[in-house]
Amino acid sequence: MKNSYLTAGISLPNLLRLLRRNEISFRPKYLFRLLFLLQSALWSSFFALIEKVKYEKKIRKVAIPEDPVFIIGHWRSGSTFLHQLMSLDPNFTVPTLFKVAIPDSFLSSHKYYKPIMSSMVSKIRPMDKVRLGMDEPQEDEYAVYRITQFSPLERLVFPNNSNYFLLDLASFLPENSHLADWEQKLVWYFRKLSFKSGKPIVSKNPFNSLRIRELNKLFPEARFIHIYRNPFDVIPSTIHMWNIIQQQNSLNRQGRKPELDEVVTVFDRVLSAIRKDKESLPENRFYEMPFEDLESDPVKEITKLYKAFNLSYNNEFEKKMKSFLSEMQGFKKNVFQLTLEEKTLIYDRLRHQMEHYGYSQNYIGSIQ
Repeated sequence: MKNSYLTAGISLPNLLRLLRRNEISFRPKYLFRLLFLLQSALWSSFFALIEKVKYEKKIRKVAIPEDPVFIIGHWRSGSTFLHQLMSLDPNFTVPTLFKVAIPDSFLSSHKYYKPIMSSMVSKIRPMDKVRLGMDEPQEDEYAVYRITQFSPLERLVFPNNSNYFLLDLASFLPENSHLADWEQKLVWYFRKLSFKSGKPIVSKNPFNSLRIRELNKLFPEARFIHIYRNPFDVIPSTIHMWNIIQQQNSLNRQGRKPELDEVVTVFDRVLSAIRKDKESLPENRFYEMPFEDLESDPVKEITKLYKAFNLSYNNEFEKKMKSFLSEMQGFKKNVFQLTLEEKTLIYDRLRHQMEHYGYSQNYIGSIQ
């Protein structure tokens, strides 16, 4: 499934709401995507009805999970790698590709969808060749987009101007009049995630970097892990990622590749929000981790994280991590080359962030 995968799986009522308030380009490529989404939405609505009848009363009895772990940080900072590692811990449960793609009915439709989706879903992510699979951990913003009718992803699928779709968003939350409904649907989804296992949830979602206070209110024992990375790696990788995702998912012609200075602006906004909002959290519920350290010695860094959060760390988990890391040997990250002019722009705009997180020397070394 190389096109429209962000929206496929949404229910028909929610898809129609999106279509009513957004513009579509009537060209063959976009009309084909629209037809695909309409038939997908019919099936999703059918299974959602079955799930409602079968599970709604049971889910209402599930306690709200108060202690999820939220992995935050700017996109392309290593959050997927950290999520993959923590998903191996048998004491946790995670949103998977299937659970975020079919959020309204994943409890009851798995056996029906799995044969079809397994043949359609790419084995690797298009932007970085990270492996994909129905039961692999996945970012839950894709579920939020499908069930709440509010996510910045809507502006990626339905671009409404030629700017970077995140540039003009001061918040990643809906307006106050819609916030309560958004929160209720998010909590409902998390209750579904913990319904069968009863285990704490590990969520990875960069959009949550601007939702720390709201998530702390909804989940009063939540823990937050901020993973960060050298902006010289993050900025070009982010441009590459959003360009590919928009090409594959947009339903009109207005979108374009993000500009470097636009991505730098949003990067600064995300890290500034994290630095500000972490002050509202107790020290034992916020942890920061440089991606470079995690990449260098994953087991050591996960051990330090678990100790900081007073989480149970056992041999079974460590064996699974080492096996996973062995399988990952030979994986090559994308490498992007920045000109000196581009590095200077990034450094001039992000100097306060790079000094705070210890990356200033990377720029100084590159110009010597």
